[in-house]
Amino acid sequence: MNWKEQAIRILNDSMHPVPTELNEIDWKSGLSPKTDRIAQHICAFANLQGGGMLVFGINDSGSHFSVNKDDADFIIKQIGNVAQNNLSHAIKVEHDILEYENDALLFIYIPEQIEKPVHLRGKDLFNCYCRSAGQTVKMSQSQVKFLIAKSQGVSFEEQLALEGLKAFEIFKMLNYSKFFELIDKTVPKTNDAIIKTLTEYKLCKISTDSWSITNLGAILFANNVEDFPGLRERSVIVRKYSGTNNLVQEFEQIGKFGYAVGFEGLVDFISKNTLSPENIGVIRKSESIYPKVAIREFVANALVHQDFALTGIPITIEIFTNRISITNPGAPLNDVNRLIDLPPHSRNEQLAQSLFLLGICERRGSGIDRAIAAIEEKHLPPIKITKSEQHTRVFLYPPKKLTDMTKEEKIRACYQHACLLHESNMTINNQSVRERFEINKNNSSVASRIIADTLEAGFIKLSDTDIVSKKFATYVPYYA
Repeated sequence: MNWKEQAIRILNDSMHPVPTELNEIDWKSGLSPKTDRIAQHICAFANLQGGGMLVFGINDSGSHFSVNKDDADFIIKQIGNVAQNNLSHAIKVEHDILEYENDALLFIYIPEQIEKPVHLRGKDLFNCYCRSAGQTVKMSQSQVKFLIAKSQGVSFEEQLALEGLKAFEIFKMLNYSKFFELIDKTVPKTNDAIIKTLTEYKLCKISTDSWSITNLGAILFANNVEDFPGLRERSVIVRKYSGTNNLVQEFEQIGKFGYAVGFEGLVDFISKNTLSPENIGVIRKSESIYPKVAIREFVANALVHQDFALTGIPITIEIFTNRISITNPGAPLNDVNRLIDLPPHSRNEQLAQSLFLLGICERRGSGIDRAIAAIEEKHLPPIKITKSEQHTRVFLYPPKKLTDMTKEEKIRACYQHACLLHESNMTINNQSVRERFEINKNNSSVASRIIADTLEAGFIKLSDTDIVSKKFATYVPYYA
């Protein structure tokens, strides 16, 4: 897809269902007389993955109008001059007049730059801009440092959380005994041997006369995340509310330990705060409404797949009477409808691999399958995943009678059921759907209705188009 095709798609996304500016696009009714502001916009798009565009002919409300040739020529010339002269290096921008809903709009495309961060000319390196929630804003120092490291091919995990440390300071800040427990090894008897092992696992780095703790070491094994200024926003927050909204908060718990140190305690804490108020089917009062394996997987998923470049969006677990929501910064890298079967794709490969080696995560790609299978086994409503440009959110729901489930919930559950069986080279049919929803065999028409709705929604298809009889029909996910 060339940038012009992409431009129309992104513009359309920004217009529907409610007109809202996105990170990739900035509406303009006219050209600002302030060249500094124009430079900031260009800077932000040049630093953005995939680049972005200014679109002239749209006002703040989202209504649009045609741009005449004289205005377009003036805008193109002015922006070209700013892109050439007002940034840390000259940027080549592209432009075109494209028709959208019968109006001729001027699109200025600013491609992502290989050499980043782009900053304002004549100012220091930290005068950089980025896009956030559809706005052009100044980067924080940590964001600039992250972008520099990324541009140089240094991952977040490899970057240094603290430098110039003595051995005793490392032992104070990192829970090394927990580390050796998780890798199933005895703690070495000498400090040198301890540090050597921590270094082998990339938790520390050595210099001539001092030591450093990497972000990987700190984020996994910190005794207190507050000891590491660059990681303070990475603590996991758990909030519990007394109802179905956030008006009355019972408590807020902010984790202070590194992920590996505090993970089991976090999962247990969530489970203890989601105990069943009464015996519900196979769920006893003494156990969580939600399968522990599902809590483990989706919390671990949030840790692994968060976008460390984003600030102001901590990993947050919210407990309501009718759901749990787990939110992490960063849009999902895979289609949210294909998480069951697609190979895993992580932003943070070292973190993902470490959590697997430490026994916190399942084998790559199998955890979500097990989580959804456990939800099916308890006959709970299906999980729901939502996304925005800056976050991913997973919802888990408590038991609900079939008659109380929405049509959308039934379709989602049927589709997830089909995905699970497909992974085992199996197909769904009326009987399997009855078992998924605990439908009496005498009510097979109810299962047939769910299958028909899911088929109509395009989430499943016939596994064999030669079978005419619905009685013997079987189904697979749409992508099979």
